[in-house]
Amino acid sequence: MSKPQKSMVRDLTGGNVTQLLLSFAFPLFVSNALQAVYNIVDMIIVGQFIGGAGMSAVSIGGDLLHLLTFVAMGFSSAGQVLVARDVGAGRMDNVKHTIGTMFTFLLSIALLMSIGCFFIRDWMLTTLNTPAESYAFTMDYTITCLVGLVFIYGYNIVSAILRGMGDSRRPFMFIAIAAVLNLILDLVLVAGLGMEVFGAALATVISQAASFIFAVVYLYRHKESFAFDFKLSSFAINRSALRKLVALGVPMAIQSAAINISKIILTAWINAAGVVYSALSGIYNKVNTMIGIVSNSFTTAGASMVGQNLGARKYERVPVIMRTVLACGMIVSTVCALAMGFFSQQIFDMFTSDVSVLAKASILIAPAILNFYGSATRSMSFSLINGSGNTKLNFAVAIIDGMISRVGIAYLLGFVMNMGCEGFWYGDALAGFMPFVIGMCYFLSNRWRKVQ
Repeated sequence: MSKPQKSMVRDLTGGNVTQLLLSFAFPLFVSNALQAVYNIVDMIIVGQFIGGAGMSAVSIGGDLLHLLTFVAMGFSSAGQVLVARDVGAGRMDNVKHTIGTMFTFLLSIALLMSIGCFFIRDWMLTTLNTPAESYAFTMDYTITCLVGLVFIYGYNIVSAILRGMGDSRRPFMFIAIAAVLNLILDLVLVAGLGMEVFGAALATVISQAASFIFAVVYLYRHKESFAFDFKLSSFAINRSALRKLVALGVPMAIQSAAINISKIILTAWINAAGVVYSALSGIYNKVNTMIGIVSNSFTTAGASMVGQNLGARKYERVPVIMRTVLACGMIVSTVCALAMGFFSQQIFDMFTSDVSVLAKASILIAPAILNFYGSATRSMSFSLINGSGNTKLNFAVAIIDGMISRVGIAYLLGFVMNMGCEGFWYGDALAGFMPFVIGMCYFLSNRWRKVQ
């Protein structure tokens, strides 16, 4: 089989670790930032033109959408690791089988989830204690986004393939298209045509569809460089590839689901306090999304580097990768913490002019800053855990971090210690440090060296 072209497959097993990490992570950071920005744009435009009820709807609908993408997040991350390891070991036939299996398996799941959730949409919103003032808006947002779920899954598949091959620039280009298009459509549909929350959701779906289409076209035009011909037969599920994908993807999907379910539980508790706190929850989530993009960017870059170096058996580079990921994350978290500390009012004003919401927004500052530093430590641990493909450890992190810590601490602070919604936010932030503890224990055990 011919050697893959350099334009598609990038070697991450040699050279300066810091330079490689930053050159890989920066496009990821920008692309994730753009993705976060077009979600935040929905919140800002809706908050300015509709108010607290609209913000509540976007917040609740966004949380539901994130929950429904847990399979895409988990299995695309698993696919990225498998592609990275096989690229590092020169097993390009395996890469081909992984790509075809990912497309068919995940897009089928996306369709089934969209159809299934449409029939239980009322139950979902009722379970989340959706405030009466925002119920109709939330339903509009939820139904519209369910239609676009397949595009979110598709984009994650393509991005996982490219990143596993060491290419983080093209995903940035595709999400940039979505970000610009979403901003334009938000202004036209919400501000111009007065389509309210439905307009914001429609703008999101159209922009996601455009991003996915451009990504698939790019892959098709460069199919020779990674030995995937895009013939119908190539999309047949390969049993060996599916077993590997499921073995690694299930724990990662459970991890993503557990974290999202725990956040949904917290959202339901917060929504019960009324539309003002529901709107505040939206601001808290969007602020944390910005630091989350840093964590995800360095995690994705670090996991690809760890995966390729383990495949090439260059174990000595793994600790260097982890230290570099942590240092970069801490620097960015400190900058964000200073911004939140000194410019919190300006940040909150961006989201809404609703006086009742702004009057209570200061309670978000401390838990948000705490979450910034938790994100920095998580990225180091998940670089090793995800890059090594340790399925059992991923499952443990999913349960401990996603459910036991977050829900348990939030319940203790919010209900037992009567801190209310502020306690729920502190619980969410404190739980974010648990992956660091687990990841360090795994690193010191040296079991990651046994990855094949």
